[in-house]
Amino acid sequence: MEFHEKLLSLRQKRGLTQPQVADGTGLSLRGYQNYERGLREPQLTALVALADFYDISLDELVCRERQR
Repeated sequence: MEFHEKLLSLRQKRGLTQPQVADGTGLSLRGYQNYERGLREPQLTALVALADFYDISLDELVCRERQR
């Protein structure tokens, strides 16, 4: 799963709208929409805000799996 797909999945599983996520994270609505559509990649501050909002780790948010 790619990052933008993860964002969409997290939002939909919680029954949230894009404006609710944008407001809850302090991101602009257009900025959040661009992340969810895969048009832009967020900076670290936005990633941290999203991970905090969803109460998950950054690794989980960006679909990172540990290499062993």
